[in-house]
Amino acid sequence: MWGSEGKGVISIVIADLTIISFFANIFVGSSMSYFASKFKVEQILPFAYLWSVIVGILIPVFFSFNHGSEYSNYLIVLSVLSSLLATNVNLFVGQRNIKMFNLYTVLQQIIHIVFIVIIVYIVKITSVDSYFIAQISCFGLLFLVSAFQVLKQCNFKNISFSKEIGSKLFDYGWKTQLSAFLQFLNNRLSFYFLEYFKGIVSVGVFSVGIAFSEAIWTVSRSLSVVLYADVINNKNSNDAIEKTKVSLRVSFLITLLFIIIMLLIPAEVYSMIFGKDFNQTKEIVLFLSPGILAIAVSNIIGYYFAGINKLRILNVKAIVGLIFTVISSFFIIPKWGIKGACVITSISYCLSSTLLFWRFYQITDFHIKDFILSKAEINLLLKKVLKK
Repeated sequence: MWGSEGKGVISIVIADLTIISFFANIFVGSSMSYFASKFKVEQILPFAYLWSVIVGILIPVFFSFNHGSEYSNYLIVLSVLSSLLATNVNLFVGQRNIKMFNLYTVLQQIIHIVFIVIIVYIVKITSVDSYFIAQISCFGLLFLVSAFQVLKQCNFKNISFSKEIGSKLFDYGWKTQLSAFLQFLNNRLSFYFLEYFKGIVSVGVFSVGIAFSEAIWTVSRSLSVVLYADVINNKNSNDAIEKTKVSLRVSFLITLLFIIIMLLIPAEVYSMIFGKDFNQTKEIVLFLSPGILAIAVSNIIGYYFAGINKLRILNVKAIVGLIFTVISSFFIIPKWGIKGACVITSISYCLSSTLLFWRFYQITDFHIKDFILSKAEINLLLKKVLKK
């Protein structure tokens, strides 16, 4: 409906929103999960809520001075609501309530689509604005519901702002978010280079391939969150390593299966679904596939290191990938355009993932079987999938 230009606008605004979320996540991200079992909810929740509002207003205003203010009002509301919702969802992870985490993750997609359908076909707002209005409605609704679940367990008399607790939240949060932000730049910097050198339309086309990558990573990220919740509550380091290896091989094999399936789909199908502007989608996925597989593995290992509070290696691996992305983008994207962005992104993913993989296997033994599921594990996996 909105074409490659509309998709490009959405991609840039959502990229801005993601950048803002990294600043917000200093208090509302993994620090909420990490300290949920160490402090009372009343001691950490006020920091996260207040920080969400401050960051959600100030940073979008700053962005509006740099690249226009056409969508800045949407960005402010989205930033505040998404951060408040993330606070509650990450609190569920820290409490090992993975069922609620999964539920809200799925609902964010489903309810967003429902609101888009209502706004486009019933309210008759057919511009790109409908995407952002629907997303605001989705975040607002889910925040209210999740806040009710969280706050009904709180004793409001115990709500406080402790300097010591705030300092611990900030110290853990900025270290994890620095790594995540650098990795995000690896994932999204090509958008900005493409927009500068080739225009917003090329961003729209490229972003569909990236969206498929991130859809495939859903398995890896889901396993990572479960692993992270287990590691931060697990005192047995050997048990944590073994669970990491199991998660690693499940992620590797399922991701490989999804990539093969996507590459078997004819290019014409992608054009039929997304429009003639997106006939390069299969080719983009092909160029990105080595990097997609690499990140699927490194996501697991990265969450293991975060769970044991070994954050330096996460920053190092992200910096290595980022340096390659920045330097190569100046030379390759102007000449090769979207294909160049794919190659750069894939190599960057592989470089950073290899470094993390090497560090993990410095502290543990490497075996080829780490990437092969045993018969018992296959049966257990099938049983869990069928049960769900």
